Amino acid sequence: MFERGGDLHCPCLFRENLPDTGLRAMANKRMKILVVDDDAAMREVLRIRLESWGYQVQQAVDAAQAQELVRSYNPKLVISDVVMPEVSGLELLRVLTADDPARTIVLMTAHGTVDIAVEAIKQGAHDFLTKPLDYSKLKAIVEAAESEVQLQQKSTRLTSKLEKESGFGPFVGDSKAMKKVYQLIESIIPTDVSVLITGESGTGKELAARTIHEKGPRSTGPFIAINAAAIPSELVESEVFGHEKGAFTGAAIRRQGCFEMAHQGTLLLDEIAEMSEALQVKLLRVLEDGRVRRLGGKEELRVDVRVLAATNRDPGRAIEEGQMRQDLYYRLNVFTLYLPPLREHKEDIPLLTQHFIASFNSKHEAQVQGVREEALEKLTAYSWPGNVREFSNVLERAVVLARSRWIELSHLPVYIQKIDNSSNQIVLPVGTSAAQAERELILKTLEETGNNKAEAARRLGVDVKTIRNKLKSYGLM
Repeated sequence: MFERGGDLHCPCLFRENLPDTGLRAMANKRMKILVVDDDAAMREVLRIRLESWGYQVQQAVDAAQAQELVRSYNPKLVISDVVMPEVSGLELLRVLTADDPARTIVLMTAHGTVDIAVEAIKQGAHDFLTKPLDYSKLKAIVEAAESEVQLQQKSTRLTSKLEKESGFGPFVGDSKAMKKVYQLIESIIPTDVSVLITGESGTGKELAARTIHEKGPRSTGPFIAINAAAIPSELVESEVFGHEKGAFTGAAIRRQGCFEMAHQGTLLLDEIAEMSEALQVKLLRVLEDGRVRRLGGKEELRVDVRVLAATNRDPGRAIEEGQMRQDLYYRLNVFTLYLPPLREHKEDIPLLTQHFIASFNSKHEAQVQGVREEALEKLTAYSWPGNVREFSNVLERAVVLARSRWIELSHLPVYIQKIDNSSNQIVLPVGTSAAQAERELILKTLEETGNNKAEAARRLGVDVKTIRNKLKSYGLM
């Protein structure tokens, strides 16, 4: 008779084709596995097999003992026979999946039928094996389960990090580049000075402006945002300064402008370089004396507004090309807040991924837990010309498409699936300034050389001092 939970050493059952059970493999303990079978010889064969592959193994003779060990041992994978006395493997499966749906359970039987296999999968089994076991298939199943466990642990760590506010306000990320942004925002918040927020489209310029407002002394006042590029040119002046009834054709009523609406609050003038020069002149005057006059009006109104401006253009280039007045730039540029493109802080992508998954799970009532490693590699390799806005859209699509707990490579757009992970090319959107292109080239070359500044300088044909000076100007040294 076999004692409950006891071991049986029967070399004849596993002598042939059995992997070496050397100390090196035994020392590399990985995932915890529980083997449940009323056949002691079968349990022993499985134990030695699994331990030879580096896993931690415990055994149970029946479902009752299995439930006890699940509570105390907490295995990530349970391999159970179907046909057992008193409580079957299928009944054990129902109990264990109800307790923890994430636990991987594999059922096996010498009496396997298609009906039992189908029922097992419907009940939540990860897979189904028939005896005599195909050990190559078993190993593949165990390795897949271990990969799943590692993915789950990574997802849990990222979620925990998010809960500890790994970011600032609505911003997510703890890279060096983003920490510099947070520090500058914190220094800007208590003041009442004008701020020019620069950065590519989709980097979060309006988000930064809202954060400055909501955390600052004007948080109880209104926050008004106006995008000059989104309003017909003939209406922009009316939107900014307001108009009196009859000021122009169609002006049937008096209307407040955004300066009046933002009184005692904050006004964001987005895409300010898209405003006409005439409007920029009027805007400069308001910034200097705090007074506005509605179109068609005679009275000047005093307004108390903190002005934040934003542009996705390089201010220096916009001035050179006559799209932005230099005097207005100097008036707004008390502080410049530069928001880096996503390709400059790709180390934040895992955290951003988990953040958006949680957000879109709530929005779409989904149950996605994380992203597969191969999909994450593609997300990291892509250059993201649309920045965080584009990233958010891609993640929302993936969450909607996912039919399991994980975002797979197939859930990503084809153009991202086809990205070469090892690509050493730089993709720049049309309109990128020469200064920004130079920055991208220097940073990509440093990445390719393992941050070896001398080697990067040699490849670029410049002096290493030039590289150091450029990095200092980027705030990266």
